Amino acid sequence: MTSRFAFTSGSLERAAHLRTSEDSYRDDRSQTLIFWRGKVLVDQDGIPLFAPLDHSALKDCRDRPLFLGITENGPRFASDLTLWAPPEDAATIGQFVDQSLQVHPDWPAAKFSEVRTIMSALSALDGECVATGKALLAWHSSHRFCANCGNPSTVEHSGWVRKCPQCGTQHFPRTDPVVIMAISRGDELLLGRAPSWPEKMYSLLAGFVEPGETIEAAVRREVLEESRIEVGKVQYVTGQPWPFPMSLMFGCYGEAKSDAITIDPVELADARWVRRDEVLAILDGNHPDISCPRAGTIAGALIAAWAKGELFDEQHWAR
Repeated sequence: MTSRFAFTSGSLERAAHLRTSEDSYRDDRSQTLIFWRGKVLVDQDGIPLFAPLDHSALKDCRDRPLFLGITENGPRFASDLTLWAPPEDAATIGQFVDQSLQVHPDWPAAKFSEVRTIMSALSALDGECVATGKALLAWHSSHRFCANCGNPSTVEHSGWVRKCPQCGTQHFPRTDPVVIMAISRGDELLLGRAPSWPEKMYSLLAGFVEPGETIEAAVRREVLEESRIEVGKVQYVTGQPWPFPMSLMFGCYGEAKSDAITIDPVELADARWVRRDEVLAILDGNHPDISCPRAGTIAGALIAAWAKGELFDEQHWAR
């Protein structure tokens, strides 16, 4: 496993100065990603498809395409086919990893895919577009009404603002800060698994940063709440946008001050200390009880970097 993970930002020119203009919508090169219920339209190779802004399928969008930014090939947008309903059963939508693939009649050779299943294969530019579009659409879906007066709000600034026509309040896209931490004690790493996760899936502990809380304090609190492990020194390592639905992961390292684990059964089904040689076996897919982390995740990148002694090696993260 390499240190590369999905959704890293910097490849897309955000072009905030164009958000109040119609120029990007009028650009003949403009194209949009197509989403449906958080899934993205991809071709047979799992590559996201882009469509022109005048495509007939966009009649099933509740809102106009949202402007993501500029690429060397023109402006890029994200569209949500909110009003479209597939004929096939979509009962697995919302599961941890949705394996169902819906086919739209306008793209018979393409399918709507769960982003988790394709994220490791995305190019840097496609990954940033998908992450930005998915998170932005999720925010619009859950913030259609003004939090100040309760009336319906409208989309402005090409999708980067919602404004209430009644009271004039402006609302801006939110990003939820999350800490995810490699906690070690000596030559062991703390791994846990949530009750809803697939069998043998373990990862680093993680949780949301609360109001009025620093990243370091959130690391210590979350680890203590979930495992009763006390954490001392905390250091930030790296970050990853995480559009499930609209988070930003702060990858950290923490030194444990205790080793007796008492799990919170609401948060964790299990937690354990895993020796470095065991972690290496996990990364090679040879551990009997724990599966290899999913490719493209910051959790997998942090686990691999810790196991190889490269957690604070700048060259490791630059690869």
